[in-house]
Amino acid sequence: MKKVSVVAAVIYNDKNEILITQRVDGQFNGLWEFPGGKIESNETHKEALIREIKEELNIDINIGDFITTVNYNYPTFELEMYVYKCFIFNGLINLNVHSSYKWISKTELNFIKWVPADIEIIDKLMNNW
Repeated sequence: MKKVSVVAAVIYNDKNEILITQRVDGQFNGLWEFPGGKIESNETHKEALIREIKEELNIDINIGDFITTVNYNYPTFELEMYVYKCFIFNGLINLNVHSSYKWISKTELNFIKWVPADIEIIDKLMNNW
């Protein structure tokens, strides 16, 4: 099965709220996710995360602690996702690939309809973060 390596950002604001984005394409249309994307062959995880967040949201981030690695098997590929805690340091959010975004509190995490691979991140955030 094809393996796809991606990075994802759990972006916090100064109210300790978490940024989530809504998918607009494919089988996950309308579901929510943590923003991020594919790691290019010449990139580190952090370089990929900075690039992807700039492309998707038009913001610059500082990358903090590593949160977890998620391995999830979709029907047509295996996803390997590296997840980091992040903070915005420059820019205003401008959606380029998502239909919507919102800031949510930790207590709201379990009430969102997530893409399947991101559910493991929720469990980690609820238990350790």
